[in-house]
This record gives sequence, structure tokens and C-alpha cells, in this order.
Amino acid sequence: MSPVEDSRLLTGQRGPRPSPLWVGLSGIFRSLISKFFLLLLVFVMVPVILYNEFRKADVEKQSLLVESVREQGRLLAESLRPVVEREEPAPLLVLPDEVKRLSRPPVGIKVLFRPTEETGAESFFFVATEPQVPPAELEIERNRLIERGVFTNLVSTCAGELPIALRHSVPHQSEEVLTSITPINTKTGCWVVVTTHAGRGFLGATIGQPYWQNLEVRVAAVIYLAMALLVIAVFVSIWRSLMRFRNLARSIRSGEDVGPRFTEQNKVPELALVAGEFDRMTMALQDSSEGIRRAAEDNAHAFKTPIAIMRQCLEPLRRIVPLESQRGQRALDVLEESVDRLDHLVACARQLDESTAELIDAPRRDVDISRLVARMLDAYANTFMSKLVYLDTKIEPRVVVKATDELLETVVENVIDNALSVAPEGSGISVELTKSDGRAELVIGDQGPGVPEPYLHRIFERYVSLRAKAEDGESPTTTPANSSDSHPGIGLWIVRRNLEAVGGSVRAVNRPGGGLAMIMRLPLAR
Repeated sequence: MSPVEDSRLLTGQRGPRPSPLWVGLSGIFRSLISKFFLLLLVFVMVPVILYNEFRKADVEKQSLLVESVREQGRLLAESLRPVVEREEPAPLLVLPDEVKRLSRPPVGIKVLFRPTEETGAESFFFVATEPQVPPAELEIERNRLIERGVFTNLVSTCAGELPIALRHSVPHQSEEVLTSITPINTKTGCWVVVTTHAGRGFLGATIGQPYWQNLEVRVAAVIYLAMALLVIAVFVSIWRSLMRFRNLARSIRSGEDVGPRFTEQNKVPELALVAGEFDRMTMALQDSSEGIRRAAEDNAHAFKTPIAIMRQCLEPLRRIVPLESQRGQRALDVLEESVDRLDHLVACARQLDESTAELIDAPRRDVDISRLVARMLDAYANTFMSKLVYLDTKIEPRVVVKATDELLETVVENVIDNALSVAPEGSGISVELTKSDGRAELVIGDQGPGVPEPYLHRIFERYVSLRAKAEDGESPTTTPANSSDSHPGIGLWIVRRNLEAVGGSVRAVNRPGGGLAMIMRLPLAR
């Protein structure tokens, strides 16, 4: 085996792994939330792009329309030119009849006149209109056009057509679209021919108003908005169902009162089959957990009985075998040691099964870990005294977590047993329990030899034991499952699994002054 392969084996690697950046980006691309925000971006960008394009098309359409109407106004002005340029009869007398003859609904014609000797926008006055408008309203309209600056450009030039397209309200509140103003200069003064169109009949009255005020734009916006809201509602309903599934799954994992099943939590018909499968899977896991617990108890009981019988049979055998028979005494010692190992293996097997059952389906309740740790340390008092190891404790009161007494007792027991097994005589073991950032932190440290840095993460693997190897001065290796070693290497693996089962974590660090510290973190109960 090459050094590279050996390094990968020790570190638990199985080959090249994708970079964290790539994993993060691929997760973002596949997530429902990212697709939702991408959809929102599309819903925002598409109408903006379409609106700009349609608005440009509308501007071009209006330009063509205004140009056509301006040509119409120019033709009307040219038709009226002979009338206003003649001297006899006077143009003011025949102009109303001529304007009436040329006007065709919905096009209106208005003629204004400014004498040669007059200047300023106020000098223009109406001389003919079609359709007819009362003189008082004409005066009001004239003042409005002056205020809007319509006549200002005519004051300086009064020649050529003034291209214009604006909305204009006449005094009686009916709206018109002013489309063309054509000045005609004569010896007597400046005549202005104004052509207008009724706003309601002039292509939907789009000229002179913002494009978004058009009826078709508003209808399209309402339809598009309804479609966007419908799609968003679909996404939100799916997301809410997934969140309900997540909360229910978390409750099942943490052993809380799960309440309604997945099928009852689901509100999306398309997810009904998925919810049903989740319910069946949950019931199967619960049945499996209960079956594993019963099997662990039955198997342990079945093995413990013959082991106890073998222990009882060893006593009369020791009395029968003479003390001077070295071979017989050695055989009894090996047999007794094998019975002890068998008893230990049975206990470990039961612990493994119960740990597996706890991971699958464990009831959870509020546990005062402060009282639990204190009670367990009291039970270890004689053990500490016999090993000449002192205890240093710092336990914050009333630290409550969501777990079970049995689960936490297994965790604390395994860690303390590990610490006692490596603690030299006269050394100390520290136990500190605090609350930090919504979590309970339990730190158990010893003053033993510690663990080489490359192997700190491996001590939590299954069947990995460093104690026996460290005592012999050998490199740490994996202990086979069927080994007769007294340290099978499942204690810290069970610690990690139990803590992770309740949303906790554990890590090992070498202490600066020597020894190893186990840092265990658990979420506090709400």
C-alpha cells in the first residue's frame, strides 16, 4: 500500500472530494429558495423589458399617427389659405361657413387670428370653430392654451407648422387631443389653423399621456400580476408543506409529541403520496426501534444466564484443581478471563443495540443535566478514591436539555471511564458544565497522555481504540469487531451517536498542560 493510500485509510477518505465552493454553489442552484428568487427576478425583468419595447413601439406609432394628422392639418390649412388671403368678401365673414364645410367628426377645426400690428400671445383670438363653442368657453380655452405655452412659439415665428401632440381639456370638461397647429401669414395678420381630435376616439386616446395609463397596458398588468401571484402562491404552498414536513421530522427525531402525521400536515394534493410514504416509513422505523430494544434485552438476558452459570462453575473447579498444578491454574485463569471478556462483549452488544434504537426513535423530555452529572459523580466517588484521582468540578445549576436520562448517563459514563483509564495516580479529572449561545457545554478533561493530533477525529470511529495501543507504545489502529481486546472501541462512538441523536456534538482537544478534554455540546430545552 502506498503512503498516499495509507494516509487516506487512516483519515477515513475514500478518494478525491469536490471542493466546498463547488458543493455550496451546486446546493444553491438546486435549492427551491434560489429557484424562487430566480423566478421573482424573471417576473420583475420580463415586464420591464416588454414594457420598454412596447413603449418604444407605441412612440413610433404615435409619431406616425401625429405625422399623418399633421399632414391632414396642413391640407386643411392650405384649403383655407385662399379664404383668409382674399380681400373681398372679408375672411371673417365667410370663414365660419368654410370651416364648417371642411370639418368632419371626430376632427375639429379652430381658427385664430392675430392682427399685424399686434404682438404677444394674448393677441390671438378665436374667429371660427367647428363644432361650435360658446364665446365664454372659447375665452377660457384660449387662456389655457396661452398658459400652457402653445402660442408662445407662434409669437416669434408665426410661420410654418408647429408639430404638437398634447392632451387638452376644453372648458366643458370633454377632452381633446391637440394634434396640429398651422400658421398662415397674410397682409392683415397671422392666421392659425388648429386641428383637434376627440380623445376617446383617437386610437384609445394614447397621445399625450404616459404609456402605462393605456387601458391595454393596465389589463395586461393585471393579468400578469395575477399569474405571478398564482405561481408564487404555488411555490409558497409547496415551501410551507416542506417546512411542516421538516418540523414534524424534527419533532419525531427529537422524540417530542409529534401531533398530526405527514398526511395531516400536507396541504398540497400532489405531495399526498410523499406524505403517505413518510408516515409509513416513520411507523416502520418506530417498529424497528422497538424490535431492536426488545431483541437487545432478550439477547442480553439469554447470554447473561449461561455466563453467570459459568462463573459459578469456576469456583468449585478452583477448589478441585491443585494449586501446584500450574497448567490447571493457568487454564482456569484463561477461562475466567474469557468469561469476563464475554460478559463485557455482551454488555457492549446490548449498548450498541440500545444506542441504535435511540437513534431511530428515542423519547425526549426535559432533563436537568446539572443534577444528572452531579448524581453520577457522587456514584463515582469511591472509584476516584481507589484510583487516587481527585475530582475538580464546576457545574452551573439548572441546565436543562432535551434528551433522556439513560442516553445522557451512557454519554457521561463512557467519557469518565475513558478519563479514569488513562489518568495517572495523583492526577485530577475536571468536569465543567456551563450554558453558552443557547447550548449546554459539558467539558470533561484528564491529565493523561492525550491523543496524537492526526488521530483526534478517529477516536470517535467504531472499533477504534487507542488506549491499549498507547500503553504498549504502538501506533493506534482499528480494533476488529471480533477482537478479544478489553477495549473494543465503541464507547466514544456511542458518545458521538447519542449526542448527535439529540442535536448535540462532541470533539476532543489536547489540553495545553497535558491530557485530553472532551467537549460536548447539547441544545438547551425550550
